[in-house]
Amino acid sequence: MDPLEERWAEAMRAERRGDTAAYQRFLAEAATLFRRVVHNRLGRFGLGTAETEDIVQEILIGLHTKRHTWDPGRPLMPWLHGIARYKFLDAARKLRREASGTADLTIDDLADALAAPEEERERALVDVDRHIAQLPAGQRGVVRALAVEGLSPQATARRLNLSEGSVRVLFHRALKALWNAADPPVGNERGRKP
Repeated sequence: MDPLEERWAEAMRAERRGDTAAYQRFLAEAATLFRRVVHNRLGRFGLGTAETEDIVQEILIGLHTKRHTWDPGRPLMPWLHGIARYKFLDAARKLRREASGTADLTIDDLADALAAPEEERERALVDVDRHIAQLPAGQRGVVRALAVEGLSPQATARRLNLSEGSVRVLFHRALKALWNAADPPVGNERGRKP
């Protein structure tokens, strides 16, 4: 477990013991990270970045109201990223609806609207391959099976002779590595440890 995840997980455990100061530090650190990530993601989605703070507050409210659902025996980051992703996509859909009047976009519509032009798809595939190639072999195989080929976790587990739990863990670790490669931690240059 990386130091940031361990520190944040300990803060979540401390909150359950009544240590509000540790929990508030966690929320402040998470807010700083989410501000940067949300701002960047909104720009990539072609949406205005003025709503960054509103979305960050929605994420923090979601974390706070769902904090009881985190299992202290499990990694914190997949749980945290799941809530953040859901809140971000929900806000992005709302912003798209507001920007286009009464149109109600589904996730599939949003994905279609953001699809790369045909001539850029081949270049995008090369970029995807380049990023996946940097992952450790086990993670690389799982990502290719699940995300590129579209296999189910069960089929991936059978193909790679792994348990479904191992497939999920490897996939989450790969996503985290890819996420961190795309968005280095706040205040650090890529590759430098805090």
